[in-house]
Amino acid sequence: MAAVVKGVGWALRPLLPVVQTWDLDGRRWVRALRRSPVKVSFPSGQVVARKPSHEKQPRKVAAEMSPHVQRLKQPAQEPTSQTPSTWEESGLRYDKAFPGDKRLSSVMTIVKSRPFREKQGKILLEGRRLIADALKAGAVPKVFFFSRLDYLKELPIDKLKGVSLIKVKFEDIKGWSDLVTPQGILGIFAKPDHVKMTFPEIQLRHSLPLLLICDNLRDPGNLGTILRSAAGAGCSKVLLTKGCVDAWEPKVLRAGMGAHFQVPIVNNLDWETVPNYLPTDTRVYVADNCGLYAQAQTSNKAIDHGWVCDQHLSKLHKYEEEMEDDLETGASRGWLPELEVQSYDVDWTEAPAAVVVGGETHGVSLESLQLASSTGGKRLLIPVVPGVDSLNSAMAASILLFEGKRQLRVRAEHLSRDRRYR
Repeated sequence: MAAVVKGVGWALRPLLPVVQTWDLDGRRWVRALRRSPVKVSFPSGQVVARKPSHEKQPRKVAAEMSPHVQRLKQPAQEPTSQTPSTWEESGLRYDKAFPGDKRLSSVMTIVKSRPFREKQGKILLEGRRLIADALKAGAVPKVFFFSRLDYLKELPIDKLKGVSLIKVKFEDIKGWSDLVTPQGILGIFAKPDHVKMTFPEIQLRHSLPLLLICDNLRDPGNLGTILRSAAGAGCSKVLLTKGCVDAWEPKVLRAGMGAHFQVPIVNNLDWETVPNYLPTDTRVYVADNCGLYAQAQTSNKAIDHGWVCDQHLSKLHKYEEEMEDDLETGASRGWLPELEVQSYDVDWTEAPAAVVVGGETHGVSLESLQLASSTGGKRLLIPVVPGVDSLNSAMAASILLFEGKRQLRVRAEHLSRDRRYR
């Protein structure tokens, strides 16, 4: 009986599955693939190292991992772009400022010192919009101070090459700025030259034969507002005589809201050179808050309102000794040019016109009256209710400039209508 059982056992043994050693190794190898191994060992003894990847790899059978299949599966390499499209690809680098960095002290020097700005030929711009307008107009940047890299990435990449980029703490920028909420970026630029600047094309198309001459304007806010009105009215040029506040002072720049890069500005002129910047046959008109009453009592009314201020002329102009003698002896003021006074809304733009606006404290200079007299100009009266003080300089300039624009538009419409009927 035992022999029979033993024989049956030997007969059944071939029916059991035979497990080969290579099959077990293959299954272990496939399981290893599913676990994303660092290395893959093939049965032949070949070892292939795999680079770690954060992406989930699809499952593959062992046959696909052979060297021949790997060569077929290699993706084609895409050609790299030659032009940098991002800030990182451009290769720009920036420095971080440390306490006591001497480069930081130059910022406050430029802000506070007009002689330094004129001698070094540098200005300070604050805010992303103002800096972008300056770059668009062709202003040349030297240094940028910024608190966040995102502020720098908003600027054109091609304009940043060769510029010193310095990252500072926001607290430092807040200490330099006189804004309530600083924008986190400052730029030191070379002082722009109106001849080399590129002004907006739409601004040039709407330019009018109308100029503005600023005389003894000392208030930064007023000058900035006037420049903004001049750009809005379409003035072809703004001339600033000596005695005016610096047009590139930070307060003027802030009040101008980008007007510095929309209309040509010629700064710090002597009155002898002003006619060189005027078109041929230009008539010069003087803004007059004195009115018809000034014809009878020129000195008193002018001094009260600060538009023709001969007491200040004695301190600022070459007529000092002559005027002091006149004031002491009560001599005639025949040296003061007599100009006809007309209302500001009466047509005065038949020829190219230049409007002189004086400061509220020092008034217009004697040279401006002489220039108006020599060109056939007049005083433009802006009437106000009796007893009300004169308008400030910015308001008077805005009224006159936009009135000039209205007159030029009406004249152009009349000419266009006449041509249609011919």
